Amino acid sequence: MSSNNRRIFLKKAGAAVALSSLTFDENLFTSLPTLKGEPDLYFSNGIKIAEVTTDSAIFWTRLCADRTPKPVKHERREEVFRHPIDFDENGNVPDMDGAVAGKSGMARVKLRHKSFRYTSEWIKTDADKDHTIQIEVANLKPNTRYDVLWEAKSQENGPVSRSQGQFTTAPAPMATEDVSLVTSTCQYFWSFDDQTRGFRSYDAMRQLKPDFFIHTGDYIYYDKPGPMATNTEKARHKWHAMNGWPSLQDLFAQTPIYMLKDDHDLLRDDVDPSKPKFGELTYTDGLKIWSENAPLHAEPYRTIRWGKNLQIWLLEGREFRSKNKSEDGPQKTILGAKQKQWLEETVSASDATFKLLFSATPVVGPDRPQKTDNHANKAFETEGKWLRNLIAKQNNMYVVNGDRHWQYVSQDADTKIMEFGSGPVSDFHVQGWDADDVRPEHRFLRLKGGFLGITVKTRPDKKTEIAFTHYDVNGQAVHRETFEA
Repeated sequence: MSSNNRRIFLKKAGAAVALSSLTFDENLFTSLPTLKGEPDLYFSNGIKIAEVTTDSAIFWTRLCADRTPKPVKHERREEVFRHPIDFDENGNVPDMDGAVAGKSGMARVKLRHKSFRYTSEWIKTDADKDHTIQIEVANLKPNTRYDVLWEAKSQENGPVSRSQGQFTTAPAPMATEDVSLVTSTCQYFWSFDDQTRGFRSYDAMRQLKPDFFIHTGDYIYYDKPGPMATNTEKARHKWHAMNGWPSLQDLFAQTPIYMLKDDHDLLRDDVDPSKPKFGELTYTDGLKIWSENAPLHAEPYRTIRWGKNLQIWLLEGREFRSKNKSEDGPQKTILGAKQKQWLEETVSASDATFKLLFSATPVVGPDRPQKTDNHANKAFETEGKWLRNLIAKQNNMYVVNGDRHWQYVSQDADTKIMEFGSGPVSDFHVQGWDADDVRPEHRFLRLKGGFLGITVKTRPDKKTEIAFTHYDVNGQAVHRETFEA
């Protein structure tokens, strides 16, 4: 990257960090004191509004010592993933590309809607949680738009830093509201396609003004260079660098997020709980760092109701799985007995018009024969058949998956259930399939990056439909499938 581009990166990243790309309005909150002095900590990793329900949300941030991330100074290889050239894996982590140092301090969150006001207690941060803060707020109203204000300071009487956001809670279960959501997967820091913003797909998603966003795993890659995350410090750096991109911050400041984890978010490729350490990084370390960055109300598997016409299930595919290469059979599992029982009961009880199952890995495929870590593979064939049959018994239920580095729509030959793969977030991350290898299951196949948009709406004729639209990285629609309930 040229020195001129690096200067642009710093300038634009700084603007995004300060205001999350929203106009700061000091009249937004009553009794807002005037800032005194220059702030000495920053929201340089943005804010997230997570796990939104009809009446609750979790607010996340990380307090930072640096106003902006360290600039990207390495050139990249002209190959898949765009690995950095001459990167010193053993260098000083705080000086690495995209690094953002944390800082101890305290923060609180404020919410506002019309005459409603809420202010949390001041919460202190510490290095053990990487200076991250999660504040859960309950007793909110359904389908209500709230303004969000974060305030932070390094000491009791110190200057205050601020960052703003906005979000809308989910509609009540019987409300017939239209729904718009976006989803993406597989993003390696060095696969960025915009030198100042990070990933163009995120800016394109934001332009659609979705109700919420679901990330289906591989948010970061511990086992790719720049650096390899062989210890806790390097693993946390991966999150800092990714969350430092302005395009992500701008979407998350105004769009609720739900996150699924996959192998690269936890340790290494195709990980299960039996896998050995990655350098010094353990499976337990990976779980801890994930919990610092991905807020949850309770279990890692959960269901979200968004009005009368949509219910979503988010599966956990790493914590409860058997060894990938053990012999298949009734006891071999990705989901675990407790999650399977929960899934069967909640899906069967749902009266939502449309149902969406989100999985970090494929359920239908097709996938490559050498892979052994998902329900589309022979390695988990027994549970895969059980899951596909469960879905097939439901009316209007579809699968959305992550993990695969190409966009596709497929239909299972036996059960006729359909699966939609969003593809990776950038074109630089595409690999693993041949564009000419179109199988009978494929209704759509595209070896490019982008994202998937899903809308549910009631038409003028009172019928309800769901539409799945694949977009390229610039937000241009490349394929759409529409189904009537």
